[in-house]
Amino acid sequence: MVTTLTAYDPTLFQGAAWYYARYRSKYPQALFDLLTDIFKLDGKGRLLDLGCGAGLVGIPFRDRFAEVVGLDPDADMLKAAQEQAAALGATNIRWIHDRAESISEDLGQFQLVTMGRSFHWMQRELVLSKLYPLLADNGGIVILKTNENTWDSEHPWKQTAIAVVKRWLGDRRRTGKGGEGDWKPLAVSHEEILAQSSFPRQTTYEVKFEKSWTIESYLGYLYSTAFALPSFFGENREKFEADLKASLLAVEPSGQFTEELPVTALVAWKQT
Repeated sequence: MVTTLTAYDPTLFQGAAWYYARYRSKYPQALFDLLTDIFKLDGKGRLLDLGCGAGLVGIPFRDRFAEVVGLDPDADMLKAAQEQAAALGATNIRWIHDRAESISEDLGQFQLVTMGRSFHWMQRELVLSKLYPLLADNGGIVILKTNENTWDSEHPWKQTAIAVVKRWLGDRRRTGKGGEGDWKPLAVSHEEILAQSSFPRQTTYEVKFEKSWTIESYLGYLYSTAFALPSFFGENREKFEADLKASLLAVEPSGQFTEELPVTALVAWKQT
């Protein structure tokens, strides 16, 4: 097990928070209803949302818990989350600026821990070992993936969008280190990591929903990703945007795009 914390890269989502809060796919209500049934949520327990980002899980899920704790290492993401929560009058959410690897029993006990599109950025074995004692006996964890599959999509319009990104940023998929880092796929799956942990049982669920995009909203989505941060384009940003718009309109003149997205929920329980 890895027990030494690697240095956190603050550039991973630098400049993405505003776009993340507005343009990342929201999780469908059916997902929250499913998790409510699975864990028999009654509004009395506590939720820990690790790598909470702009609050895309904690904010819409808040009414199923007495308290929600959102934790993220990116200060700008937390600011965006706080603004979103305040706009909705959400008063039962506490935001913590920290890394998932630093959690301790000082946070108290939780019925559920969620990680929405964030677990792959963590030292997974270490985080799981620290989570286990924080959970109530009837609790568990949920790892969420929305499977946008942007980089290797079979949708012609997505292939076009990535081709434009590559035209301006090069063929390699960037991530972190101010754009100088390279994306590396996980060598070991989340499922394998969970199987080696203290959590005795895991199951995968899937909920599908329809997602509609405009050119503007998909551009906003790209700017929310680690591989196409606004800063990467520098003085070419306006040219990139014009290229993206023209290229997407050539594929679909309406500028409207629709796809069915699956949300995968990998659920693990503390007890069998």
